[in-house]
Amino acid sequence: MSKNNFYAVAHGRQPGIYRDWPTAEKQIAGFPKARYHGFVTEAEAQKWLAEMTVQFQRVGQISAMKKQPINHQPVKKATPQITISADAIQVYTDGGSRNTGNVRGGHVRQDDFAAWAYLIVLPTGQQLSDTAGEKGATNNKMELTAFAAALTKLIALGQQKAKIQLTSDSRYILDAIQKNWLAGWQRRNWRKATGEPIANPELWQQISRLLPQFEQLQLIWAKGHATNQGNIFVDELLNKTMDQMA
Repeated sequence: MSKNNFYAVAHGRQPGIYRDWPTAEKQIAGFPKARYHGFVTEAEAQKWLAEMTVQFQRVGQISAMKKQPINHQPVKKATPQITISADAIQVYTDGGSRNTGNVRGGHVRQDDFAAWAYLIVLPTGQQLSDTAGEKGATNNKMELTAFAAALTKLIALGQQKAKIQLTSDSRYILDAIQKNWLAGWQRRNWRKATGEPIANPELWQQISRLLPQFEQLQLIWAKGHATNQGNIFVDELLNKTMDQMA
């Protein structure tokens, strides 16, 4: 009987591939509905983990669709269906801020913790992630930082021509790109239509330079803190970073 040398954890505290059972067991012990499997070779573990990631994506989207309220009004325009592609690089980005001044008229305080994180899952199943923290930063700044950091990493990996699906829960970022607000800000020297300067101009300028370098980049919105496993992963990762800052 072949001995398992690799353990793939698809749904646990820290999804990934582990080389010993005690370490893998820590990720799934007591974790609700944990999903894991043992394999003889790393290639088998990576293939299974990639397939499970795609399945979790599909389940999450179906669950979200079922929760939508029934609308009996005539539909004027159909919403295009998002298909998670098994041969695409899956990217997840997120940012957060523990804003103790987040009340009406309040602002982020200089000693408030903030952090960002990204996760890149290659079609082989290999996972790459990064995170960092900052004091006194807004949630939006961290969302932008994670987005820019992920694109920069993809370029470093030479993946500009690859099929990429990037998932974010930030309407702030996705609307600005998909509704062409970013192009308008750039034409107006990084100002809104009202003439007011936009927030975080340096990060937006960086993103505007990064985006044209990708040939097959698809942006997808996911509801934060819901069922999307990639989004949950980066949210937990950035919160661990803020915990460590404390």
